[in-house]
Amino acid sequence: MVDATAPTPGSSRARLFDTLGPFIGLFLVATLFTIVAPQGFATVYNVKTILTQSAIVGMCAIGMTFVIRSGGIDLSVGSIIALASVVTALAMRAGYGEWASALCGILAGSAVGLVNGGLITKLDLPPFIATLGTLGAARGVAKWLADEQTVSAPSGAFADIMAKTPDPAWLMVAPGVWLMIIAAVLAALLLRRTIFGIWTTSIGSNERAATLCGIPVDRTKILVYTLMGAAAGLAGVLQFGRLVVGDPTSAGGKELDVIAAVVIGGASLSGGTGTILGSILGALLMATLANGCNLSGVPNYVQEILIGAIIVGAVALDGLRQKRRQRAA
Repeated sequence: MVDATAPTPGSSRARLFDTLGPFIGLFLVATLFTIVAPQGFATVYNVKTILTQSAIVGMCAIGMTFVIRSGGIDLSVGSIIALASVVTALAMRAGYGEWASALCGILAGSAVGLVNGGLITKLDLPPFIATLGTLGAARGVAKWLADEQTVSAPSGAFADIMAKTPDPAWLMVAPGVWLMIIAAVLAALLLRRTIFGIWTTSIGSNERAATLCGIPVDRTKILVYTLMGAAAGLAGVLQFGRLVVGDPTSAGGKELDVIAAVVIGGASLSGGTGTILGSILGALLMATLANGCNLSGVPNYVQEILIGAIIVGAVALDGLRQKRRQRAA
């Protein structure tokens, strides 16, 4: 008798490809630009630059992994980054200090995430519509708080948080990169080793079945979107450190980069799949692509075409995988 639960060779190969795909993509892109622009690309300093450039998108991609794995989407990420950067700058200008100011920025992002979760669960709005509304609302609040101009403030320790050559030198990469790595490790443990992670995956795989199994779907979704808001809020703190001002117009369209990073990393927009490692690799791949194109003198519009093609390719590949799994079932 054949065990129906035993993995088939085809499913094992598919899982292996899902795991290695982001690594292979990043390796191919890095190899290409090492050949095309060997003088500027293949240097230690440029590797540090790429890691630093990926930190903001990578931080948001951590939260977006939970959202997409739960079967949702969040279009308000860019606006949350801008709002958090403004709130952090205002807190610094008011003399609250670095830790308290960073907490204010994270709380501002968490508040928007909480609103997103409430709109989706209590008003039964589709995630696309709910977060599209808060995209505009959060950006408007950021402009209102900033009086429609950049907010100058003492940067304090934030001035070094995105420094490509950190002080002390033993850090090797920017403190913001280490924050992303620590957040990624904690998020991976949360996603894979806790009941919250199991509930998130179950909702994304089959929300109706999750409800019938007694999973608190609404509460879990609210927590997922609040977590997304907190991650974007922390990214806003990093944005303040990078710009050394609170800019209410910054991070426009950043939500598309974040979603692209998660999809390129192997997550399915239909929910139920996606890993933190894959999302971080997706963010690194996009940062590597942009960096290599700049060093190679590739025009910006070509970069946008390439990124768009990669996103379409990743979604198309996910669609093929879903059809193959349905036929196998």
